[in-house]
Amino acid sequence: MDRIYLDHNATTPVAPEVFEAMAPYFTEAFGNAGSVHFFGQQARGAVEEARDQVARLIGASPGEITFTSGGTEADNLALFGGARLRAERGRHLVATAFEHHAILQTLEALEREGFLVTLVPVESDGMLDPRRFLEALRPDTTVATVMLANNEVGTIQPLAELASELRARGILFHTDAVQAAGKIPIDVKALGVDTLALSAHKFYGPKGVGIFYLRKGVQVRAVQFGGEQEKALRPGTLNVPGIVGMGAAAELAQAELPEVSIRLTAMRDRLQAGLLERVSGIHVMAQAAPRTPNTLNCCFEGVHGESLILNLDMEGIEVSSGAACAAGSTDPSHVLAAMGVSAELAQSAVRMSLGRGTTEAQVDRVLEILPAALERLRSLAPHTGNR
Repeated sequence: MDRIYLDHNATTPVAPEVFEAMAPYFTEAFGNAGSVHFFGQQARGAVEEARDQVARLIGASPGEITFTSGGTEADNLALFGGARLRAERGRHLVATAFEHHAILQTLEALEREGFLVTLVPVESDGMLDPRRFLEALRPDTTVATVMLANNEVGTIQPLAELASELRARGILFHTDAVQAAGKIPIDVKALGVDTLALSAHKFYGPKGVGIFYLRKGVQVRAVQFGGEQEKALRPGTLNVPGIVGMGAAAELAQAELPEVSIRLTAMRDRLQAGLLERVSGIHVMAQAAPRTPNTLNCCFEGVHGESLILNLDMEGIEVSSGAACAAGSTDPSHVLAAMGVSAELAQSAVRMSLGRGTTEAQVDRVLEILPAALERLRSLAPHTGNR
C-alpha cells in the first residue's frame, strides 16, 4: 500500500540533502565543538556555518542565535528566563489562549511561582484582535507571547501590529514560530519580536534540535547550568550533527519557499474545495483567515475525529486531530475551544497538513477515500454528532 502522509505539522521527514550534510558529523568529523584541537575546531566551524544559515532564514544576526534541543526548550527559555529576570519590575504575563502547550504549560508553571497570567481569547476565525491583546496589558506586565502560526488551524497572527507598543512599554515579546519556518517568510526585524523559537524537524531537519533567537540588547536569565556552551545561556555539549542538519534545512527552506508556498496553497485549496463539494456537515476552520499554505483543519458533523483518523489510517492516509503532543487526550482541542467551537463539534476535528512531497494525485486519492469513510462512520451512528 502506498501511504499518503498528511501530518507534516507534527513532523517532516529529513530531506535527503539534509541527511547527506549531517552524515560526516556522526563518523568522520565527530569532534566536540568545545575542544581546541583539530577535530573540535572542525566541529566548531560546522556549528558556526549552521548558525549563519539559520540566521539568514529569519533575518537575524548569527550572534542572536542559540541552539537548543527544539522549540519547546526555546519557549521555556524565553518565558522562564524572561519572566524571572524581570520579576522585580512586575509579575504579570500575557499570552493568547490558543498557544502551543509548550507555552501554556510553562505559563502554568510560572503561575505556581507566583506570576499572574492573562490568556486573551482569539476570534472565531482563529485570529487575534491586536486591540484586545493590548487592552490586557497592565503596568506590571513584563512578558507577552503570541505564536506566529498556529499548529492546528494554521492562522498567521499580526505580530507587527503589537510589537511597537510592547517595546515602548518595555515588555519582552516572544513568539513560538515553530509552525512558520519553511512555510511563510520570517523576518524578526519586521515582526519586531525580542525572542523566537524554531524546531528543525518541522522543516525537513532532524528531531532534537532547535533555536532560540534573542534580539541583540535583550536579556533573559539562563534556566540550565553546567557549562559555558552557547554563551552559558544554553550549556551542554552541542549536538553537532543535528545543528548541521538544521542549518542545511534552513538553507533548503529559504531556497524552496516561494515555489513550495505556491504549490502547497494550490493543493490545499484543491483539497478544501473538493471536500466542501463532496461532504455535507463540514466546517472548515479559519477558512477566510490568513493561514500557512499547507494546513487544513475540518470538523465533520456526526463523527468522532479519532474514529475517522483510524479509518483513514487503515486506508493508508495519515492525518491527525491536532497537536502531536496532545495525542491520546480525550479533551477537545483547546485551540478550537479558544475560537468558540463547541466541545461536541471540536471532537470531530481532523487536521490535514501537506508537505513538499505531497502530490495532486495523493490529494485526489484523499478526496476519493475520505468522503466514503465519513459516510460509513455516520451510517454506524446515525443519531449521534452535530446533525
